[in-house]
Amino acid sequence: MRYVFLLLLTFGLAATRLHSQPPPDPTSAPAEKRIVVHRIEHGAIKLDGRLDDDIWRSVRFSSDFLEKEPNEGAAPTEETDVAFLYDDDALYVGARMHCDPANLQAIVSRRDNSGASERFIVSLDTYRDRHTAYSFSVTASGVRTDYYHATDGEFPRVYTFDPVWEARVAVDSASWCAEMRIPFSQLRFNDQDDLVFGLNMDRYIPNKNEDIYWIPVPKNAVGWSSRMGELTGIHGIKPASRIEILPYVAGGTTIHSDRDPADPFDNGLNARLRGGLDAKMGLGPNLTLDATINPDFGQVEADPAAVNLSAFELIFDEQRPFFIEGNDLLKGTGNYFYSRRIGAPPHLGIDATFVDEPANTTILGAAKLTGRLPDGTSIAGLTAVTAGEHAFAFDPVTHRYDTTRVEPLATFGVARVQKEVGDAGTVVGLSGTFVARDLPPGSDLAAVMSRYAFTGGADWNVRFPNSDLQVSGHLGGSYVAGDTAAIQAVQESSAHYFQRPDQAHSRFDPTRRSLAGYTAELGVDKLAGEHWVWGISAMADSPGLELNDIGRLRYADNITLNGYLQYAEHRPGDFFHSQDATLSLYTPMNFAGNSSGSVFALSYNMQLQNFWGANVSLSYGLPGVSDHMTRGGPLMGVPWNWDVSWSLYSNQGLPLQISAGGGTGRNGNGLNYFNHYVTLWANVGDRLTLSLTPNYNVSFDPRQYVDAVAGGSAETYGTRYVFGSLDETIISARLRVSYALTPDLCLDAYMEPFVASGHYDRFGELPAPRRLDLRYYGTDGSSVSRLDDGSYSVTDGLGTFGIANPDFRYGSFRSNFVLRWEWRPGSTFYLVWQQDRAMTDTTGQRVGLGDLFKPVTAGGSNFITLKLSYWLPVG
Repeated sequence: MRYVFLLLLTFGLAATRLHSQPPPDPTSAPAEKRIVVHRIEHGAIKLDGRLDDDIWRSVRFSSDFLEKEPNEGAAPTEETDVAFLYDDDALYVGARMHCDPANLQAIVSRRDNSGASERFIVSLDTYRDRHTAYSFSVTASGVRTDYYHATDGEFPRVYTFDPVWEARVAVDSASWCAEMRIPFSQLRFNDQDDLVFGLNMDRYIPNKNEDIYWIPVPKNAVGWSSRMGELTGIHGIKPASRIEILPYVAGGTTIHSDRDPADPFDNGLNARLRGGLDAKMGLGPNLTLDATINPDFGQVEADPAAVNLSAFELIFDEQRPFFIEGNDLLKGTGNYFYSRRIGAPPHLGIDATFVDEPANTTILGAAKLTGRLPDGTSIAGLTAVTAGEHAFAFDPVTHRYDTTRVEPLATFGVARVQKEVGDAGTVVGLSGTFVARDLPPGSDLAAVMSRYAFTGGADWNVRFPNSDLQVSGHLGGSYVAGDTAAIQAVQESSAHYFQRPDQAHSRFDPTRRSLAGYTAELGVDKLAGEHWVWGISAMADSPGLELNDIGRLRYADNITLNGYLQYAEHRPGDFFHSQDATLSLYTPMNFAGNSSGSVFALSYNMQLQNFWGANVSLSYGLPGVSDHMTRGGPLMGVPWNWDVSWSLYSNQGLPLQISAGGGTGRNGNGLNYFNHYVTLWANVGDRLTLSLTPNYNVSFDPRQYVDAVAGGSAETYGTRYVFGSLDETIISARLRVSYALTPDLCLDAYMEPFVASGHYDRFGELPAPRRLDLRYYGTDGSSVSRLDDGSYSVTDGLGTFGIANPDFRYGSFRSNFVLRWEWRPGSTFYLVWQQDRAMTDTTGQRVGLGDLFKPVTAGGSNFITLKLSYWLPVG
């Protein structure tokens, strides 16, 4: 395998040598490109989008834009004129987009959702650090979007940047016009008399698939802020104190459809009233402190439904606004920080007839410091305190109430410092995290949670002048400490499995009170070129690495070697607009050298001249052994496998769009699966947006883990590792509806019916370590019978034991309706109605399309809340 890896490296180096000096590109911008902005008196502009104020008639507009799509470097088909002005308080942008109004796509939608509307975007590198930027966008219907570029690239975009600013648009007989007012108080910049901002602008015309830029970044190059022109002429503007207070009050009720009148914890309404406060304060010109007290996230959409039969936790995206903003910088490299650990469900529960227990841990307060210093150093820090939680139980027979502590008082912290070095874009960073929990020794909680956890490390992204090469990597570690029972639980968790009986490189010690480990990665990439890009990397997570107190770790004891080689053609041809092909290799193993099987993959992407596109990926995995299939037992063989996946999408500039995809695969044990999805997205009229994504998955897995039972043979160290053949079906449909009365008043709805079933048969056990086959029950002198309650009784030469009924049939219906009204700048009113309904049984009967909407009438809960926030700028 190492020879293949070396071949990829050699091929990549050769491609780099052949194509390291691409020919000059006509879209490369001259370094001196700039716009001079002029000062005006306060009140000189009436913000209405018409550009008919006298001051706009006297200023010089710039119109030197070029196409990036569809014809790179060509003159735009429509002219765009832009000018900038400023007063003591704000920067003003005036833009006239010439067009045929009859063909103008102007769909009204909620803020931060431009959809398929024509739009104009201004991007500002306010620090002029050539690495970060802030973008402000307005559509032809007046919908505002804003986002942050955390790195020197147009993508990815961080949409949690949420400043308070204004924009107005107007349409006349030959164009649409936009006026933006961006307060200086909402921008971060250095304290100096003469300000110079990096500047780029973009106009997207969806009905022509035309994307034009003031400075187009070539398709075969990288960069965004580093390639910007300049906005000059701003004098005497000082960074604002930026003190903003956002108090809120919220009231709600939770109604359970299956309420038991004897439940003393459910009075039918379960009303609550709460309040809290968010605050933002500027600490000097470069740093901002955000704080929240008793935050409320009632308007946040519920997580999608899922069935998890693996040993690993499901990871969901962060959706809480306070934790999203600045999260990219806080996360750094190395998975040290996963914000959903803060305020997660309690670690313990309580079993009783009637129970009142919290669904999530209460966040008492949190604070976040972010900013960028004049020398290019970015700083981010977050600390949060979560409450100790209790669950309450009532026994209707004894009429006794009990209280159980289910979560301790805890403090979380994360900090990161990141600095840019030189002019080529090199970035180095340091990250650190900690968790401290109030855990009395010997308590129930102290047996399942570590008392202290620390993680951190350094990372780097080294770029070289006049080169497309990048050297990246990280080096870090972790340390957790607590009671012996808690550290034993860490060792036995699915991230470690130290108790595996056939391994010696990771010592299981039930007397340990701490555990430490490390993580490291080193990679080299060629990021840009006329055709060829490539990368190689090596990564290692030591057996003792533990990140799951505040970070994210699927499993440790892992070494991987990765490589990829890509050929891309960005220049449109007679048939294709663009296309690329990528060959990649992934080779995993643990620290004992046991490989779970190298994977070769080949993918192909193409986009046609009509802007429809498709992707197909093929992968083949070699046989190996798994150190987690037996969930703490010995190694188990894994066979060869192959997978094919595909996707198709339509022109993304049209009011009606479709995408589809799916996949299928097999392995040497007889596993097979296929899944398919389709997404329909449509603008109906100019205010209604719909999207529907049905999904259908069917799989058959003859090696689904069931249980570990004592009394096995000596070959498997006295334990039976039981597996079954699982026939599983999952059907779901996600529907989103958005109706915007205005860009500031809209109704969003999300609905997801979900059904799943799983039926097990043909049970067997691992006969010996590293084996691919099973010793099936009912053969070789053994017998198996199903009992009336659905469980199984197995008898063989070693004795008789039982298998609980693993079959399942599950359905759920989750919905979220949110009326959002920004009733004044920065102040918002929410009306929220959430449903969570579920049904389950153990028949295992396969679900079909006719079952998809049955959960809509199942029992569940309804949550209704009103929330009002008021933005108060101070000073």
